[in-house]
Amino acid sequence: MIKRYCSVLLVSFFLLIQAGLLSAGALDDAVRRGVLKVGTTPNYVPFEMLDKQGLIVGFEIDLLRAMSRALGVELELVAVPYTELLPGLTAKKFDLIGSGMTVTQERNLKLNFSDSFIVVGQTVLLHPRLAGTVSSIEDLDEAGYRIAVIEGTTGEAAARRFVGAAQLISLSSPEEGVRQVVQGEADAFIHDAPYNLIAMSRPQNSALLTLEQPFTFEPLAFGVKKGDYDSLNWINHFLNQIAQDGTYDSLHDKWFTDTAWLAEIE
Repeated sequence: MIKRYCSVLLVSFFLLIQAGLLSAGALDDAVRRGVLKVGTTPNYVPFEMLDKQGLIVGFEIDLLRAMSRALGVELELVAVPYTELLPGLTAKKFDLIGSGMTVTQERNLKLNFSDSFIVVGQTVLLHPRLAGTVSSIEDLDEAGYRIAVIEGTTGEAAARRFVGAAQLISLSSPEEGVRQVVQGEADAFIHDAPYNLIAMSRPQNSALLTLEQPFTFEPLAFGVKKGDYDSLNWINHFLNQIAQDGTYDSLHDKWFTDTAWLAEIE
């Protein structure tokens, strides 16, 4: 009886260990591996983008580097198209998503979001021919207008909601969206405010007009697999810590106040 009882305890012990390993969070896996793998789409200035050496840099990337240092691991960035971020997370190709992803109810059904690390909104870039004609997002809600958007983004969703009567042109990169407006192939481009603000500062885009006031409210956050609450708890505490110790403000100033980094970007 004693031997049988001990055997049951031993089996139960190993089953508990196995269950614990199976339910371990993505950050626990990263610590064991020594590498934090993050899925990102490096075309969202100034959050994640390629510099002239082909390295992925940006505000969110610096947050992720600070996160990996706090975990005591290396950071590995896995570059994928934006539409492949959610499937990649589900397939465990990376531990979390760090790619300027807006928290939406629809996305929240497929993954869990951390606390927001910044709030942005959608703005509009206009071709100069619309000067005096378009002064608000509502003015673009007509069948004759061609509006460039980026496929799979909240900019595309916002365009469908606010200017559904217009013809939408779904593209794969914001650079292409701006180019189409500059060359007159599209009347307007809808995208996140930080990107559009920086795009307007480039000489080749200086003739464009802008509706500067964002017409949506969009918190950006990191995404993890559904149910990975241990990782969420750690990330949220990390965000709170860097907000308190000045790290966040320093990085925010680097990318949103100082513009020296523009010279290093393609």
